[in-house]
Amino acid sequence: MRPAIDLNSDLGESFGAWRVGDDEAMFGLVSSANVACGFHAGDPATMAESALRAARHGVALGAHPGYRDLVGFGRRALDTSPVELAAELLAQLGALDGVARAAGVRVRYVKAHGALYHRLSSDEVAARAFAEAVAAYDPTLPILGAPASALERAADATGLRFAREAFVDRGYVADGSLVPRGEPSAIVDDPAAAADRALELAETGGITADDGSRVELAPDSLCLHGDTPGAVDMARAVRAALEGAGFEIRTFA
Repeated sequence: MRPAIDLNSDLGESFGAWRVGDDEAMFGLVSSANVACGFHAGDPATMAESALRAARHGVALGAHPGYRDLVGFGRRALDTSPVELAAELLAQLGALDGVARAAGVRVRYVKAHGALYHRLSSDEVAARAFAEAVAAYDPTLPILGAPASALERAADATGLRFAREAFVDRGYVADGSLVPRGEPSAIVDDPAAAADRALELAETGGITADDGSRVELAPDSLCLHGDTPGAVDMARAVRAALEGAGFEIRTFA
């Protein structure tokens, strides 16, 4: 049996007249799609299109909830209370799952977006509220997130399955966190470099940090952002490299 690895992407981020990324191409290249639920990006029509694409391409549909921050694309840190955070998660998860049912599919996992994702990596109280809200909605839903994070611990404590994620198109620092956006090594946008990083992650379970040290991640899933410049070319290169090395691209969900 060939080894398997999931390839996921943040998709469904268009809003009204604003188009973000090439979702049609990306849905054909990944095995899991993290679809925006209308708070940081996306809208009902885009969610419906995403659900139909997931059904057509046989891609696992994941809810991608974020802060209520369309202006900041969910990448601004907000002081949302854990109680409000849990309620907003349920509102987003329920919205996407309702649209998905109409398309004949279901939400199959949950992955937080942007600044919320990073908060849940270290804020134990917020992470517990997030995990408990997911479990209250559907205890069979896995959570996809950062390895060795507060959210992984919360998922374990709540009895949820947790899948570890690593980023192909983002740089890492020695402690396993991402290089902040805006710094020179934050974004990887070269297809060949992305393919090399994907192979390193899939074959060894780790990646070289910006200071040359080794970061161990043991990922179940590799992420490519749909809004990264050249995302489609990178996804094609990453998929070709992984399949060429003998990996099956298969959803963790």
